Amino acid sequence: MKILFISDVYFPRINGVSTSIRTFVEQMQNLGHEVHLIAPDYGISTQDESWIKRIPARSIYFDPEDKLMKYGEVVNRLPELRLENYDIVHVHTPFVAHYLGLKLARELNVPCVETYHTFFEDYLHHYLPWIPKMMARGMARMISKRQCNAVDAIVAPSQPMLDVLRSYGVKVLSDVIPTGLQAHSFKEADGKAFRAKYGIALDRPMLLYVGRVAVEKNINFLLDLTKVLIEQRPDVLLVVTGEGPAATSLHQLAKTLRLENNIKFIGSLDRHKELNACYQAADVFVFASKSETQGLVLLEAMAQGTPVVAIAELGTASILIEGQGALIAPDDTAQFSEKVYQLLLNPEERFELGRRAKAYVLAQWTAKLQAERMLKFYSQLKNNQLIVQQEVQVPKAKSTRQQLSV
Repeated sequence: MKILFISDVYFPRINGVSTSIRTFVEQMQNLGHEVHLIAPDYGISTQDESWIKRIPARSIYFDPEDKLMKYGEVVNRLPELRLENYDIVHVHTPFVAHYLGLKLARELNVPCVETYHTFFEDYLHHYLPWIPKMMARGMARMISKRQCNAVDAIVAPSQPMLDVLRSYGVKVLSDVIPTGLQAHSFKEADGKAFRAKYGIALDRPMLLYVGRVAVEKNINFLLDLTKVLIEQRPDVLLVVTGEGPAATSLHQLAKTLRLENNIKFIGSLDRHKELNACYQAADVFVFASKSETQGLVLLEAMAQGTPVVAIAELGTASILIEGQGALIAPDDTAQFSEKVYQLLLNPEERFELGRRAKAYVLAQWTAKLQAERMLKFYSQLKNNQLIVQQEVQVPKAKSTRQQLSV
């Protein structure tokens, strides 16, 4: 099968969408399929660009991390895209890529599927603060409904996210297909070396957050949690790994809460070189985001045998099972901190929960399994399109009455 992905983001822009795309592409290529990607040109090449069609892009004044592809630049490439004979167009973001995906799918006469990666209803008002929150939520619902119903099929990373889309009025064919973990997420890593590099004592209790440093990730909750835990474990350390627009405000909040000695911001890590060691180094992975469509970092942590304590809402609720590598906590710093403290206090319980975490992820969340499910969904779409085309081309037989009248 020959597949065309289109996205408004991809590496070197680090986020969950970029990770999801790379994961599915690598697995599909390993399974013998050909995948191309249309993505913005950031002026920086990634390791393997041979399958990527980089498009000139404009900067976004309120979001300096991202770029907007120039629509016309892609349309101008239609002649060469027609020669590729794609089987399907798969859109991964709802901005320029969405409208390009619709345009290209029509021009190439192939199905268009879109993955709904981001819960925009709980996201948009953070980036358009001049719009009242309820109005921003309403806009997000309306736009999501319109866009999802415009494509041939929707993929949701979790059942709760698909349920939300159905509540909006999204009626097109759909499936729940999360992003799985590549083999490198399970590779053994040296957590002790990581601690040594960053000056973290081996016996110091270490909590970890990995992900985009943004308001919607609710990282301020983790800082409040750390403040509570200090009363019981004065030496506790929260490590925040990642970059994003909320970094400055979180540094300021850490100073306000007097957490300078109990928090360490270390920026983004190379997932092939150092990220596994970071997960391995942690005693507990903590996560408080309530707007995740899936929550891939939870699986990555568990793949390294690191137990999770998290608020299980939306997508994370479809990943986390109490006792299977995770403890589910309420949206309350006192009760959340108590679960974390119990794991820090009981190394045997922590080890056993981490062992279960790795076994659970290996059994249900590998990338190969999810890629095979996606390819099966593509085949279903292709078959549906073929049936529709045949119905259009073959006129309906005349009724008996019509035949007799002739």
